[in-house]
Amino acid sequence: MSESAAVNVKGSRIRTLIVTAFGFFMGISGIALFGPTAAHLREPMELTATQVGWLVAMPALSGALIRVIFGAWADATGGKIPFLSLLGIMLGAMAILVFILFAYYPDDLGPQFYPLLLLLGAVIGFGVDTFSVGIPMNAYWNPMRKQGTALGVFAGFGNAGAGAFTLFVPFLVAALTLPGAYLFWIILVGIAFVLVAVFAQNAPYFQLHQRDGVPRAEAEAIAKKFGQEAFPRESLWPALFEAARAWRNWALVLTYFVSFGGFLALTAWLPTYWYSYHGMTATMAGSLAAAFGIWTGLIRVPGGALADLLGGEPTNFLAFGLAFIGSITLVFADGAGPAFLGSMLIATGFGISNAAQFSLVPIYLPRAIGGAAGWIGGLGGFGGTAFPPIMGMFVDWQGEQGYANGFMVFALLSLMSIGIMILLRATRGGVAASVAAADERAAKKGATVPDTGPGDAAAQPDKT
Repeated sequence: MSESAAVNVKGSRIRTLIVTAFGFFMGISGIALFGPTAAHLREPMELTATQVGWLVAMPALSGALIRVIFGAWADATGGKIPFLSLLGIMLGAMAILVFILFAYYPDDLGPQFYPLLLLLGAVIGFGVDTFSVGIPMNAYWNPMRKQGTALGVFAGFGNAGAGAFTLFVPFLVAALTLPGAYLFWIILVGIAFVLVAVFAQNAPYFQLHQRDGVPRAEAEAIAKKFGQEAFPRESLWPALFEAARAWRNWALVLTYFVSFGGFLALTAWLPTYWYSYHGMTATMAGSLAAAFGIWTGLIRVPGGALADLLGGEPTNFLAFGLAFIGSITLVFADGAGPAFLGSMLIATGFGISNAAQFSLVPIYLPRAIGGAAGWIGGLGGFGGTAFPPIMGMFVDWQGEQGYANGFMVFALLSLMSIGIMILLRATRGGVAASVAAADERAAKKGATVPDTGPGDAAAQPDKT
């Protein structure tokens, strides 16, 4: 039975990593939906700075609201079905947006369309949630010793999608018009959908146990031969509830609110900052903002490897320190040069931190990776919705100087995040006890306690 079952395991961790990273690359591109085009929409729609802030923030809103459920759904199913569902929802909403732009832009796209564009932006933001599905999908494929690197590659190259589209959209608009640019965009999302459908596979345990009906214990034993070391609870809700009971989960929610939420927010807000505060052209503003977004994504790859080497908490000390220095630089910058340096310091800090924080999830919560990814990525990612309107309010309250003063928010939150990481490091010895307590609760309820093998938090070395 074991040999024949093993033969039925399809795909590989590398192939799944590549296509899901591209799927996430296209899914998170929705963050750049209105940021690079705000200058084209603000005048015909008669928008204030705060309204622009809400418009560019809307794609991050749905991620905050539904990412929790989709992350746990990945724990229950392996991830492929929820991943494709999210990209499919994104495609449908983008199709409606493309129709509206071809039919009404620019002369007839007045203020009355503002609520509809907010709604479409929120639905297109479902694509961003491929993150919380792809994290457990790849985490279950890879052994614990490779978690930081694998998840860094997935999230790093995927995150670069927001910055890449912030860069390319202004040029696409110049070449194809605004409606044509969005039409080209939707074609690329469709290609990502097809690639994931054809080449991505759930981790071996899910293929054997759920698809082929192999008994759980035997499926785990076979899956371990393929490198899988973490295994989920039997259904969706226990993963969410178990993660919700762990205070370390909520500590990471707060810090991820700053780093990943800040990344989403600034990728969307910086085109407006460069265009309105420094007087850049739309293409130059998009290019400078894209440098922030792309670098934040790419630096996440070595950030994951650094977390494997040094440990997740020490790596975060360094990362949030860089973000603090960058934020202060932007508050007091005199000219575009120092401001760009400040933005890139924030990008470096947030990118490294995003990887380092998720390298801690399989260590702190090995029984509920998807549930934790949902809480952390969902509620933490809500910063992408919260920050742009706050930045816009600074401008409406203080005038032009508000563009610079708004970055004080990120300076203060970076200091808070350093404090949280110090607390996590100081209580690291309690991780094994927390996992044991969760197993005891599950045993009392008659649930099967999965054996995570080498991935068990109690067996982990101090470095993450």
